[in-house]
Amino acid sequence: MVDFRHDILPLKNLIFRTALRIVLNREEAEDIVQDTLVKLWERRKELEQVANLEAFALTMTRRLALDRKEKMDNRSVSLDEEAHDRPGEGFANSDQRLMRQETSDFIGQIINSLPEKQRTILQLRDIEGKNYKEIAETLSITESDVKVTLFRARSTVKEKILQKKSLFL
Repeated sequence: MVDFRHDILPLKNLIFRTALRIVLNREEAEDIVQDTLVKLWERRKELEQVANLEAFALTMTRRLALDRKEKMDNRSVSLDEEAHDRPGEGFANSDQRLMRQETSDFIGQIINSLPEKQRTILQLRDIEGKNYKEIAETLSITESDVKVTLFRARSTVKEKILQKKSLFL
């Protein structure tokens, strides 16, 4: 039997980091964590047949986060009156923030466009800091498969960044 405290709750931080990386909004990520934990608990009887609870939870989190991100992107943008009350003030800082945000969004789009397996392995290795053995165990694949898939994912990300960069040169 799946126990909430011992099996599901320890995944909370991993779920949060995954959601935050996708939606880039702390409050939305916290909501996604709650939704994921509730959904996992509601499906606790089905979870007994799941070979890897962590991978299952990550997949569920990613789907919920992508749905949330799509809904957030479709919302209308409200203008911040304070920023417009003082023309000329803070433009350099705003430009830097905007460039950082656009870069982060672009890299996030690249990562989200990767095939599921590549995206998961890239996240587990480069964002979560797991080693090849841990990733292989989590996903029930071989370590060499992890290395090959990670190489392909990184190569794709690098290639797309270089393509974008060449457009501006």
